[in-house]
Amino acid sequence: MKIERLPLNALRAFSEAARSGSFKAAAHRLGVTPGAVSRQIRQLEERLGVTLFERHANGVSVNRAGRLLAEDVDAGLARIASGVQLVAERPRETATLVISAPPSFMQLWLLPRLNAFEKRENDIEIALDADQKLTPPVWNEGSARLSLRYGRGPWRGVRSVTLFEDQLVPVCAPGLLAQASIRKPADLLDHHLLTVEWSSQQSRELPGWKEWFAAAGVTDTRAMTQRQHSLYSLALDQAIAGRGIMLATYPVVADRLATGVLTQPFGPRYVLESPFTYDLILPASGEAPAAVERFVDWLIEEAAGFRTDWEGNLRPTGDC
Repeated sequence: MKIERLPLNALRAFSEAARSGSFKAAAHRLGVTPGAVSRQIRQLEERLGVTLFERHANGVSVNRAGRLLAEDVDAGLARIASGVQLVAERPRETATLVISAPPSFMQLWLLPRLNAFEKRENDIEIALDADQKLTPPVWNEGSARLSLRYGRGPWRGVRSVTLFEDQLVPVCAPGLLAQASIRKPADLLDHHLLTVEWSSQQSRELPGWKEWFAAAGVTDTRAMTQRQHSLYSLALDQAIAGRGIMLATYPVVADRLATGVLTQPFGPRYVLESPFTYDLILPASGEAPAAVERFVDWLIEEAAGFRTDWEGNLRPTGDC
């Protein structure tokens, strides 16, 4: 379809409705009536000749065709918003870099290391955007937007650099381990097992406690009690407070393990390989401003150092 014929208002209404699973919620976000959203989506379906939502008596649900379209529409709208933002920024002598990353990774891995780069660089201003969704990266004259992502590539329409792979490890507070009798994997069934509900479309591909117990040889998990959290930081806080055991992604908790705030109840044993990686997402083409290029080089070097320490000294190997 030619760009001049794209129904942009209808696509925006569709995107909001697909994301929220509700015409009413989409209408609230867009400042229009639910009827207006319904009409726009109906017109879009008629134009495409494809049904995008299943209508029920108690609401709507996006179907497979709608989910496929939503991925591309969301990426397109995000790229438009990113381009508008960068164009609107006032030109500066220093480069401006916006880094988008999942909140937990940004807070617990990137931020503790970023200060070292900022101390040696005076020609770049860095803004942080904590977001689970992939924001399209872009180069611009004197500015750029990059993304750090935890997931399973390939990432469409971009260039990616894998910073490091991942392992899932049980972690808990040292105080909990001192008080409890935890000698074998099945002993964890006597405790609250902390989990995080991901909003990512790849969430089903990430192993959880069920897969961890299976890999550890525990077949009867009927006594398992999971406590779910909407944010990674909430689950981590509960683990640090001694209120349960968390199956954590190792790079995010590595610093907490190193300082003794958290511990692995089985030491280097019973870790689970994750299919996900931590990736730096770059534009597919173009040239980065010099200061941004130095940041990219620093980040890759920092990740390589972390990976070397992990593999040489810290990285668990074992039974799972």
